[in-house]
Amino acid sequence: MQTAAQTRDASQARDDRVTALARRFLATRQLSLRLVDPLSDADATVQSMADASPAKWHLAHVTWFLETFILRDRAGYQPFDARFAFLFNSYYEAEGARHPRPMRGMLTRPSLDEVRGWRAHVDSALLQALSDLDEAQLGLVELGIQHEQQHQELLLTDILHLFSLNPLRPAYALGERRLNSMPGPIEWIERPGGITCVGHDGDGFAFDCEGPAHDVLLHPHALADRPITNAEWIGFIADGGYSRPELWLSDGWAWVNANGIEAPLYWTREDDGAWARFGLDGHGPVEPAAAVTHVSYYEADAYARWAGARLPTEDEWEAAARGMDPAQGHFLDDAGAVKPRQPTAASGLRQMFGNVWEWTGSAYLAYPGFAPAEGAVGEYNGKFMCGQFVLKGGSCATPRGHARASYRNFFYPHQRWQFTGVRLARSL
Repeated sequence: MQTAAQTRDASQARDDRVTALARRFLATRQLSLRLVDPLSDADATVQSMADASPAKWHLAHVTWFLETFILRDRAGYQPFDARFAFLFNSYYEAEGARHPRPMRGMLTRPSLDEVRGWRAHVDSALLQALSDLDEAQLGLVELGIQHEQQHQELLLTDILHLFSLNPLRPAYALGERRLNSMPGPIEWIERPGGITCVGHDGDGFAFDCEGPAHDVLLHPHALADRPITNAEWIGFIADGGYSRPELWLSDGWAWVNANGIEAPLYWTREDDGAWARFGLDGHGPVEPAAAVTHVSYYEADAYARWAGARLPTEDEWEAAARGMDPAQGHFLDDAGAVKPRQPTAASGLRQMFGNVWEWTGSAYLAYPGFAPAEGAVGEYNGKFMCGQFVLKGGSCATPRGHARASYRNFFYPHQRWQFTGVRLARSL
């Protein structure tokens, strides 16, 4: 039985937790609004491809998530507009019918301002309810924050894809051009074999697919000290990398030929033969020292084979990143220009966190003992464990504080509109 002092301490600890959660919730919601400030209503409505979503839809969907899973069934809560449940459900089959994903760009109504109004309605209701939520519901608020941070990155990469299709080459936000000196040759950091534990250790938030923690056997290997740069990728192109079938997986070679792939996404050749690229800061020259990005798994695998190496496994990458401070990485801190940087001058493994997502050679599959959560939120990750590959580390578009060693991003092998890059590995 608790003493009065213990009860007061427990109550104070909960109050502190709720206050901190409210602060993080507001900061996350405000950042999303700042990310769309440079956009017109038209910019925020158009959909560039089926894999992408309009900026307005991202703002609305993360609000639908909070309203549906936390507020909807609370006594006295009045939905802002009951019709929005059909428009802004993504893939939750348990929540019923929804607007088709490839048709999200047809939602000219509600307007961007109406979506902002809905967000304000939900924010106010959730903050008022926060102190009364039970532990499970507080956990859903945390999941809602993390979910919105994922969509902040998607929002930026979807804006980039949309603007890349506009002949005016509009810039989302202007940024400094970096024409820095090249890093030295890759250094190989040897790693021992043996049994090690991977997966989330239970300390702090993690998505369900990051656990349970479990032992794996690693063989001796080496990791490149940094990601591959644009200049190194240009060497791959110059050596016929995109025209040599012996470098490519069968599906990758078919993809290259079917789509006329000759370079990373958003790269073009200028009249003088130099490579240029399109980014959130507009059109400009490829920066040789920066980490290459917007490459598919197929391209990453082909480059590794060309370089006499391979991609790291997910377990190798995670074991090497444990103990590192993710906060040291190059992440999204606020609205503005977003692009990869060159490696720092430090020794050892560099840029493991932030800058570019790093493809691994590991399929996205369930860990031993994995079980999805009960109910509709159980559809969050587990149902996608088929045909995709794991990426690690976060990118320059990932909100700061969102990444950790156990984090598992995943995409299909042909997809490359995210900030995806390459770190090499070798077996010893």
